[in-house]
Amino acid sequence: MTLPLSHPALSATDPELAALVGAEEQLQADTLRLIPSENYVSQAVLEASGTVLQNKYSEGYAGRRYYEGQQNIDQVERLATARAKALFGVDHANVQPYSGSPANLAVYLAFAEPGDTVMGMALPMGGHLTHGWGVSATGKWFRGVQYGVRQDTGLIDFDEVRDLALKERPKLIFCGGTALPRTIDFAAFAEIARESGAVLVADVAHIAGLIAGGAHPSPVPHADVISTTTHKTLRGPRGAMLMSREEHAKAIDKAVFPGLQGGPHNQTTAAIAVALHEAAQPSFRDYAHAVVDNAKALAEALLARGFDLVSGGTDNHLILMDLTPKDVPGKVAAKALDRAGIVVNYNTVPYDPRKPFDPSGVRIGTPSLTSRGLATEHMPAVADWIDRGVTAARTGDEDALAAIRAEVADLMAAFPAPGLPTD
Repeated sequence: MTLPLSHPALSATDPELAALVGAEEQLQADTLRLIPSENYVSQAVLEASGTVLQNKYSEGYAGRRYYEGQQNIDQVERLATARAKALFGVDHANVQPYSGSPANLAVYLAFAEPGDTVMGMALPMGGHLTHGWGVSATGKWFRGVQYGVRQDTGLIDFDEVRDLALKERPKLIFCGGTALPRTIDFAAFAEIARESGAVLVADVAHIAGLIAGGAHPSPVPHADVISTTTHKTLRGPRGAMLMSREEHAKAIDKAVFPGLQGGPHNQTTAAIAVALHEAAQPSFRDYAHAVVDNAKALAEALLARGFDLVSGGTDNHLILMDLTPKDVPGKVAAKALDRAGIVVNYNTVPYDPRKPFDPSGVRIGTPSLTSRGLATEHMPAVADWIDRGVTAARTGDEDALAAIRAEVADLMAAFPAPGLPTD
């Protein structure tokens, strides 16, 4: 399937860049995107992202700006904030952070001083760089201590988390991460945070859409602060939000502006407002549950084909596979699958003996394929393509990869992606 020409003004002004955009549109249309942090946004979100709101500078907050001419911008931000508060049931929401990492940095600025102890899940165990990992600014400016998962189950041992928290007495405890296939027990983390005197931060960047759609428990009754991106399962633009109890509102707002950034990206704020409106619709609830149903069905199909899944399966949108039993490194498998039209990312697995840039695992997820309308009945075929692709990666069978790519393209043609041009 060849997509029609789009972006006429861009094509006329900068045909070289327009060609790259067109190539990316074609790639997203033809391939099976299984990276769990990616998704397709609606045409409405895309349009909001490219409006004349781009032209406005708006340092400050609604009603308290340092620039004039904010009559419409203030309403846009108030709309996004109100929708975030209503959708997630929070006291306070800040929709200005540029992305997830800056949002997490704002949390540090609001509640900690350089050198303070902070606690989060170790990156190789499924955590995020900004949860105090050493190569991140958060690990350089703060004293990061990390918890992990049990080697035998792949699950968090909360007795160990509690012992570590009581020993180290961190100012912040982060829960959530980037490669966690199981439900996060926010209540257990909250109890540990209360006992150790820490502020509990729930980083729900990956699962915000599942929470909004009722497919994952909410951290709102338990966490002091909630940090999230607005893309991934929430299907919004590349942005972020911080939500909190009312008692922390001023500290959060002051940390975002003027603490870390200047004027918000108003076109992104508008697109966030659109995405939050879409997420409040009944159809989004169906989508969130379908994401989880697809992930569970895909996990079962992979297990039936002899794949080793961290923790034995999934409760959410994400599956982490250890390819050691398949005798294929994760990076080799990911690159071969990419040639087969199946887009994944290589990823460390807990207690991985290999290096992070050449790890044992791959990470896959179902948000994007669910947005295209694929359902549980398609997951055995997806698992079969992955199985054949991993085998071809081990044997160097490029013909097999080419055959898979053709099959993938045929199925993708039957399920057009939201937001992309169509014939």
